[in-house]
Amino acid sequence: MRIAVTIFLTDETIAPVRLARELEARGFAGLYLPEHTHIPVERTTPYPAGGDLPREYGRTLDPFVALGQAAAVTERLGLGTGITLVAQHDPIDLAKQIATLDHLSDGRFTLGVGFGWNVEEAADHGVRWRTRRELGRDRMALMRALWAEEPTAYEGEFGSVRASSAFPKPVQKPRGPVTGPRTLVGGAAGPKLFTHIAEYADGWMPIGGRGLTESLPVLRSVWADAGRDAEALQVVPYAVFPSAGKLAHYAELGIEEVVVQLPPAGEAEVLGVLDAYGEYL
Repeated sequence: MRIAVTIFLTDETIAPVRLARELEARGFAGLYLPEHTHIPVERTTPYPAGGDLPREYGRTLDPFVALGQAAAVTERLGLGTGITLVAQHDPIDLAKQIATLDHLSDGRFTLGVGFGWNVEEAADHGVRWRTRRELGRDRMALMRALWAEEPTAYEGEFGSVRASSAFPKPVQKPRGPVTGPRTLVGGAAGPKLFTHIAEYADGWMPIGGRGLTESLPVLRSVWADAGRDAEALQVVPYAVFPSAGKLAHYAELGIEEVVVQLPPAGEAEVLGVLDAYGEYL
């Protein structure tokens, strides 16, 4: 099983270059970074985990800039977002960022897609909360048009693009309905989420990894009904606090990669946790 990590990198934590070099040297599979552009101080959205919102949420580094640094000092380490809030981006700009990072890292990028939880943050980007999932789906389709091998126009409910010359292209070739880098959709199990995964992604990134015994058969059924290859489905539990038993359970379910959680801390603390996680490699 491949073990990757995620961390809230901020202006107060270990630096991306130092962390990336350590991860590759130790044999970890990848580095996934979350995204929050800002956290409005006056907000009504509760923190999903309960209690006060942790300090790091309002201090996160831009994931694409940080991953660009990580790409420059590594050769094998996977690079990913966990997750990109697609609805909060201009899709033409985002398609260029993603394709550039994937190209410069020789295809090491995984696009984790999500829809967010902070209503106020999304609202400042002009996102209507009730339609954010459809907006994200529409923007993914627009980006796929820009990543297509031939100039391809797209006309959607929320945006459009003319047939265009748009390079570089992501390294992976189109596979089934998916065009672009490896794409995983995050979120809680449910029929709408599973339909979107089968429509435009390579798989699912379940946060925390709970309840997979019950939800995986449902996802596999939706996947099969969409005509997707059963062997192609990828499920990557995300932000997991690992144990030997938990990882063994994932392996029994056919899961091949897990993303474990690092603390949003300085170099000494983070490297200490990596030492402890080394037993799972």
